[in-house]
Amino acid sequence: MPRGVAKQNLPSKACQGCGLPFTWRKKWARDWDQVRYCSERCRRSRG
Repeated sequence: MPRGVAKQNLPSKACQGCGLPFTWRKKWARDWDQVRYCSERCRRSRG
């Protein structure tokens, strides 16, 4: 029996820096509600 969640069923949201969609990552499990950028590059170039 498979474990976990299929990749197509993971939550996603749009990046506030580039506007592209990105999906949930395990390292963001505790603070997914606060994640706004898809990468460090987008976070740095936010303004």
